[in-house]
Amino acid sequence: MAKNLVIVESPAKAKTIEKFLGKDFKVESSFGHIADLPSKELGVDVDKDFEPKYIVDKDKKALVKKLRDLAKKADTIWLASDEDREGEAISWHLAEELKLDKDKTKRIVFNSITKSAIQKAIENPREINYNLVNAQQARRVLDRLVGYQLSPVLWKKIKPGLSAGRVQSVAVRLIVERERSIEAFTPVASYRIAAQFVTKEGSVFTAKLNKTFASKEDAQAFLDKNIDANFSVGNLDKKPAKKSPSAPFTTSTLQQEASRKLYFSVGRTMQVAQRLYEAGLITYMRTDSVNLSSEAITAAKDAIIQNYGESYSTVRNFTGKTKGAQEAHEAVRPTDMLKSSVSLERDQSKLYELIWKRTIASQMSDAQLERTNVKIKTNTHSEEFTANGEVIKFDGFLKVYLESSDDEDQAEEQEGMLPAMQVGEALSNKYITATERFSRAPYRFTEASLVKKLEELGIGRPSTYAPTISTVQNRGYIEKGTIEGVERKYTQLVLEANTVKEKNLTETVGSDKGKMVPTDIGMIVTDFLVSNFANILDYNFTAKVEEDFDEIATGEEDWKKVMKTFYKDFHPTVLDVEANAERASGERILGKDPKSGRQVSVRLGRFGPMVQIGTAEEEEKPLFASLLPEQNLGSITYEEAMELFKLPRELGVYEGEEVAANVGRFGPYVRFGKKFISLPKDESAMNVTMERAIELIIEKQKADAPIATYENKDVQKGVGRFGPFIKWDGMFINVNKKYDFDNLSQADIEELIETKKQKEIDKVVHNWEEEGIRVEKARWGRHNVLKGKIKVELAKTVDAAAMTLEEAKALIEAKTPKKKAKAKPKAKAKPKAKK
Repeated sequence: MAKNLVIVESPAKAKTIEKFLGKDFKVESSFGHIADLPSKELGVDVDKDFEPKYIVDKDKKALVKKLRDLAKKADTIWLASDEDREGEAISWHLAEELKLDKDKTKRIVFNSITKSAIQKAIENPREINYNLVNAQQARRVLDRLVGYQLSPVLWKKIKPGLSAGRVQSVAVRLIVERERSIEAFTPVASYRIAAQFVTKEGSVFTAKLNKTFASKEDAQAFLDKNIDANFSVGNLDKKPAKKSPSAPFTTSTLQQEASRKLYFSVGRTMQVAQRLYEAGLITYMRTDSVNLSSEAITAAKDAIIQNYGESYSTVRNFTGKTKGAQEAHEAVRPTDMLKSSVSLERDQSKLYELIWKRTIASQMSDAQLERTNVKIKTNTHSEEFTANGEVIKFDGFLKVYLESSDDEDQAEEQEGMLPAMQVGEALSNKYITATERFSRAPYRFTEASLVKKLEELGIGRPSTYAPTISTVQNRGYIEKGTIEGVERKYTQLVLEANTVKEKNLTETVGSDKGKMVPTDIGMIVTDFLVSNFANILDYNFTAKVEEDFDEIATGEEDWKKVMKTFYKDFHPTVLDVEANAERASGERILGKDPKSGRQVSVRLGRFGPMVQIGTAEEEEKPLFASLLPEQNLGSITYEEAMELFKLPRELGVYEGEEVAANVGRFGPYVRFGKKFISLPKDESAMNVTMERAIELIIEKQKADAPIATYENKDVQKGVGRFGPFIKWDGMFINVNKKYDFDNLSQADIEELIETKKQKEIDKVVHNWEEEGIRVEKARWGRHNVLKGKIKVELAKTVDAAAMTLEEAKALIEAKTPKKKAKAKPKAKAKPKAKK
């Protein structure tokens, strides 16, 4: 038995660490937290100093027993969870639940999984930092109080199943307020002037006028002044300039740059970074520090000199500006500066290379530039055209990396080199344009720009950004935009050969694919919370809470005192709102129904946004129609609302079956008898014709027609969410790129079916046929126990092969819904005796 037991929170991390330690060390994983607040109750005793009630989940009990047994046999237990507040809480829970002896328990931390970092950590153990534990407890408890007390209010006042969260609700508020700014925005047109000139040597360059004109008439008048004009270089100014590299990555800047350069979602970035960290390739990826250790700076210097030469090396120390940043930590960086790339999965290789470039560039020399500014004058008016150029004299850090910007207003135009010119030199003009341009509405948030805004406001911390963004989308408050944009006309005036001509052009505006758009329910919930819980939704309050957590982490504040201060105002407000606030439905009254004279309104209903004719107070029942997927409560017009009552549209009869168009939960469709055929994204149930419906029906019939038979059963093919497939005997079988899907042979079909059948056999671990119970392999190395429609998911730690029938029966029984006993009929009252 190993003398030393090392407990980490991740199996992948355990596997990497095990390589660096000798045979006297056994490394085990806790698979994250082994204890947490219960999921089906508040789990916080507000009357006893907010004492949290931690429980070990039933899926973790076998693991806890195993770790406890191993700990009893070990001479020393090393708690090696991550070096943040969450990691400290994991170590604390391990110490408590495993009842570890303090004298033989040591806490170690490291910000990279390398041999030197692990050995250094073993040589410098410490005790559990209870200030960090309390900061984690404070966040967990406060968020539980907010979520568990606000959510029931939303169920009662808006719709069952809704939820609220301290950081998530504030993030949604940012997105809702941005959307309202966009809706309220009115674009203003102006005319921008650009010109193309030719030097005496024949070189062509573009210049602009540093002013705009408010109307077409003003722009026309300016162009008229340039007819028969002579142009010359009025002033030429050359100045040296420099560009400096950005700091190494924090969690936030890594998420932003991976979004801009690699198009990763925030969640994807963190998943990939976690894999790189666990493989020992980068330092810990949850950090708000831009510091590099002296060892890292030296290693970066050596790598730069080796790869690019000494002139490219400049040692730099960066200081973070983020509130509460833990400067003792390091930025996200490679563990080996000489390793510029890694041979891993595509996403891991791309993210590693981005981190390496950013880190190396941060220790490189400034780029030396020469900026040229030319002013062009004319003899017919006093306005001057300006041209700017930039020449790189020494590329410095630009040889490796240049940071991107995701603020479209601040995106730099790359300026090229201007041709050689002299003051007073005559220039010829090819043309001058006056182009109509419109002021832009505020931009919708991308995931990256939302992270940046949250960080600027001091809301959340590195570990919270990714879960916050995924949570607000999973709850249906926010969705990724699918707005294609609309066509807009604009005018361009062109002065060429002393004649002004007008062109009518078009552009697409308002395209916001992939950006964050609030849903109707997101807007209604936000309005209700802001109206009734202004303090909780206040940006400054949320940032102040984060500062309180930081002070708890440094021992400057008592966590229970923070809870008391918060709760004494929060709880009475919850009770008051629950008792007195009006229901919220986002209702808008649009007008009256021309046939009945009844009120027409839109509001949130039980099954989503809808139009309603009539009110609940009237004798006649209201009429309802669901909004189309592209419509929302805030912008739908009366005319659009009334059109919805034409659904379902009866289109005609085909092959003896009725054909109709309608909208359902998953969008618009054509109904053909009992079959439902989804309409393509760009088609609407409001205007689909019978001819188009027949085309879709024929396509569906062809798709559903058998392409072969096997063992006397039909084989069909289709394309679904996960790509092309064939269907046989109730089984859906994915068809990979190895096969020509359009020309599947009988041999291909038989091979696909037999391979699938074998996989189904291989995934069965146990099959107790008489009991109707089986144990099967599932995704991610897990297993499921199945009986009919009942499925019990097993934790990774459960040895499925060793499971007995009795254990499986017990799991199924615990999951089987209990039948409610039939209520006994009430006894009839005996008739009273007549007097």
